[in-house]
Amino acid sequence: MNRGFQWTSVLPSSWVCNLATLGPLGYWGKAPGTVGSVAGIFLYLVFFYTLAPLYYVLLLAFLLYFAVGICAEAEVRMQKHDPSEVILDEFIAIPFCFIGLRGYMMDHWPWLILLLGFGLFRLFDITKPLIVGKLQDLRGGWGVVMDDVAAAVLTCVCLHIGVAAWAYFVG
Repeated sequence: MNRGFQWTSVLPSSWVCNLATLGPLGYWGKAPGTVGSVAGIFLYLVFFYTLAPLYYVLLLAFLLYFAVGICAEAEVRMQKHDPSEVILDEFIAIPFCFIGLRGYMMDHWPWLILLLGFGLFRLFDITKPLIVGKLQDLRGGWGVVMDDVAAAVLTCVCLHIGVAAWAYFVG
């Protein structure tokens, strides 16, 4: 396992592990990825929902960089490959699910889109269709995070297709 990013190696282990597991959330229940995804919905609603597109993308890029570094270091400190209690990857992936959907969410049922996005993301994160599963083979934090980001992008594509179909057929 490689360390990935130099800046993470100077952080205390307690910080790295708590960031990677979102404190105690990564240890809750039998499905920590689901817990991390629920937390990601709150991340989206609090920080992303009202952002202009440029700031949305910049915040996504920062969180992606941060998560890859922390998750790589967490693998080293926990001495496990892609530990299930590490849920920072699901947490930061959720906002990728809703890229470009704010306008539609403002005019229609936002709770339904959030629920569908959450469900599709969990389905794709668990089943790992298409290239999603292959991305887990990337080294270090990239493998931990990118499969979740790919599942989120696949979710986003499906949501956009659903929204377009709804607009076309229902009006």
